[in-house]
Amino acid sequence: MEIETATLNKGRPREFCVDQALAAALRVFWTKGYEGASMADLTEAMGITKPSLYAAFGNKEALFNKALDLYEREKLDYMRDALAAPTARGVAEKLMRGSLAMHVCPDNPHGCLKVIGTMACGTEADCIREAVIERGAESKRALLARFERAKEEGDLPSDTDVEGLTAILVAMNQGMAVQASAGATPAELERLVEAALKLWPSR
Repeated sequence: MEIETATLNKGRPREFCVDQALAAALRVFWTKGYEGASMADLTEAMGITKPSLYAAFGNKEALFNKALDLYEREKLDYMRDALAAPTARGVAEKLMRGSLAMHVCPDNPHGCLKVIGTMACGTEADCIREAVIERGAESKRALLARFERAKEEGDLPSDTDVEGLTAILVAMNQGMAVQASAGATPAELERLVEAALKLWPSR
């Protein structure tokens, strides 16, 4: 656990946990989005002053990117497990059920930080939106490569449109995020996963 020493207005040093502060920032961004999260929101949630935030994390953009790293590492770890599944259907099921579990967890804000990030607008947020989109593209490329291998191995039918299948799975996950943020119940999201799996191509 990394401890950062900050300086208070009166000159007294103050220590704070960088990991805890970053987790608090992640929750603010996840709840309000990049543009909706003000510096006052962030410093209040993180329990630090603005100078301390800049000293420990850089500017708001740098803080968001660090929060996004944490989000991928801790909240999207199911994606790594999914890609390691022995079958293409197993990949899809682990991916969708992992996404479902994240969205219905009462400790998490509703929706997906990446989906929220792509909705950022304005010149200031252009770099944020582009960074989020590129991270999403990396995940999509990993899925595409996994399904291409499944097709070569005969796990998927030879006439499978792998790019289309990947796009559908990505859209399903994004759709679950949007529906979760709109108040969909766990049962409704579970029904969505079950319906999608029934449509999965068989050999």
